[in-house]
Amino acid sequence: MTQSNSASSGGNGARGLWSSKFAFILAATGSAVGLGNIWKFPYVTGENGGGAFVLVYLLCIFIVGIPIMMAEVFIGRNGRYNPITSFKLVAERNLASPAWRISAIIGMLAAFIILSFYSVIGGWAASYIGHAAMGDFAGGTADSVGELFGGLLASPTKLLIWHTIFMGLVVFVVSRGLKGGLERAVTILMPALLILLLVVVGYATTTGHFGQAVSFLFTPDFSALSVKGVLVALGHAFFTLSLGMAIMMAYGSYLSRDISIGRTAITVGIMDTVVALLAGLAIFPLVFANGLQASEGPGLIFVTLPLAFGNMPMGGLFGTLFFVLLLFAAWTSGISLLEPVVEWVEEKTELARTGSAVLVGGLCWALGIASILSLNVWAGFAPLGMFEAFEGKTIFDLLDYFTANIMLPLSGLLTALFVGWFVAKESLKSDLAMQEGSFALWYNLIRYVTPVAVAIVFAYSLFG
Repeated sequence: MTQSNSASSGGNGARGLWSSKFAFILAATGSAVGLGNIWKFPYVTGENGGGAFVLVYLLCIFIVGIPIMMAEVFIGRNGRYNPITSFKLVAERNLASPAWRISAIIGMLAAFIILSFYSVIGGWAASYIGHAAMGDFAGGTADSVGELFGGLLASPTKLLIWHTIFMGLVVFVVSRGLKGGLERAVTILMPALLILLLVVVGYATTTGHFGQAVSFLFTPDFSALSVKGVLVALGHAFFTLSLGMAIMMAYGSYLSRDISIGRTAITVGIMDTVVALLAGLAIFPLVFANGLQASEGPGLIFVTLPLAFGNMPMGGLFGTLFFVLLLFAAWTSGISLLEPVVEWVEEKTELARTGSAVLVGGLCWALGIASILSLNVWAGFAPLGMFEAFEGKTIFDLLDYFTANIMLPLSGLLTALFVGWFVAKESLKSDLAMQEGSFALWYNLIRYVTPVAVAIVFAYSLFG
């Protein structure tokens, strides 16, 4: 099962490369840092007891997230084509069945579906920038802020406009290619996102409740952590790093061979975690200062925080900055979700980059309309309502459920099994270029620990 180094370098020599390791790290971090960090991490932390959840989450990033990220980047760089072709080539070079590429197919399909409803949520963030800037939150009550959000969800026209704007932003960047689009966007958006986040954290320190937020995030109380909470931490660690969506395979295909996959993956994992924790430090002081609940759930960002901003000094300014931050996070993730499919269409058809981006983005936009309508006109329509497990789930709910609970963990599990058991160890050593001890640790994780952890999450999602 060994292979020559020249073979492992892949074909497609005309393919562009990231200009530097830093550019790849920014892009991969931009993909990982999305609504999952700014929107989901704070509320799942709040729902699962704070510090103990954070500790388990960090452990899961190490044993699940980073190993699978390294495996996905390895496949992309080794193949040097779109994720499906790269997976097929790596399998053939290691005398394994090309059918393993089903992992990349599932991942790319999941990315396409996720972007269709992710764009709708990105549109919410974009619309809230205007509300914050115009002072619509000022002096707001729980009822008035709730009505504002409810009014947005109830209007198909408003949602369609913002969905169109967000998808247009994503298509614009991806259509401009690697250097002029992806790389230029992340080198502007990611530093801006970090600066905005630090500004909001700085503002949060003035609320008088920053110490309470630090204690909540970093003081473990394992009595507040249930078995379900552990599984949520494991699942979130997997999803927050954009795994199981073929994104890291696509980004890895542009990575130079003189860059260490191991070190860059660890850097991305650390940066993603730092942003998630900073988001918690930005959000929880505002929540506590206003006597609100940390376990508010998905409404934390779009209902609870606007209420906080509306009743705090300079809340309009910092509310605007926060939702610009949220839009930037969603935008960088949206770009990464579109890229794998566009890369595949560009390589498999006569369409150039712009045509491929417009085609895929347009189809994704059209699918997003179903999610929009499921929030209002079709709110009572549950396509799979005849099954007890899916009773009351709208199209929006079903797309979220099937991607997050089935497609992503299945793709990640297949990738871990393939790289851990069917790729030559010598090839992995050569490509990953890690120190012996570090490689041995990763190799044992990807073979024994990571697949079991993902399988547990997968089984819990289906039967728990």
